[in-house]
Order: sequence, then structure tokens, then C-alpha cells
Amino acid sequence: MSDPAAKIRIDKWLWHARFFKTRSLAAKVVSSGGCRVNSLPVSKPAYGVSAGDVLTFSKERDVRIIRIVALGERRGPATEAQALYEDLDPPKPRERPDRAPGFDGGGRPTKRDRRQYEKTRPDALE
Repeated sequence: MSDPAAKIRIDKWLWHARFFKTRSLAAKVVSSGGCRVNSLPVSKPAYGVSAGDVLTFSKERDVRIIRIVALGERRGPATEAQALYEDLDPPKPRERPDRAPGFDGGGRPTKRDRRQYEKTRPDALE
């Protein structure tokens, strides 16, 4: 696969690059129309991609924009998979809305933490 015109199926490449746990999950995302190659919508998992193509797809709640650097021979370790692509728009860290103010998140909240949280809630009855 050292030929510059070599191509690989898009679902297989997404699986090699470890964006999806299984190849069938990658195929499902592509089949549902949630993937673009060089800004063109793709709906077939057998679509061939090559080095230099730009992929846009949704992963969980993020939209990923990836440039393919290499095709890869196998699904190897994460360090090998990260060498297959260049992330053009890295995902931003999300804040967890389920955290209570004043709680550091180190295990289960204590009774004191819960009482402080109850005081800060807008719907708290006094």
C-alpha cells in the first residue's frame, strides 16, 4: 500500500485509526450519511479513501475533521493509529453539567457536601 494512488474502504480506515470500536459501527455512521470526504457526502462504507483526503464525521457529540496521512496495514496500538491522521479541529473539552458546585468530584459526596449543594439550588425550599 505504498502506492500514492492506493485506496482503502472508509469504514476500514476509521476502524484502523481507532475512531470506532468495531468496523460495523464505522459502517453504520457512514451508511447513515454522517460522513463527508473532501466536503462531499458519502453513504457507502465501501467508498475508497486515500492519503490527503479530509474526512468530516460525527463521533458521539463532537464533529471531527481529520486529514488522512497514511492508510495503515492493520489495526494496531493507539500510537500507531494516531500516526494515520492529522486532527484539523481537535475536540474541545466539555464541562460536566452533572457536577454540583462546591463538590470536587473525588468520590461520593459527603452529607456536608450535599447540604451545601442543596443551599445553592434555585428550587430549594427554605
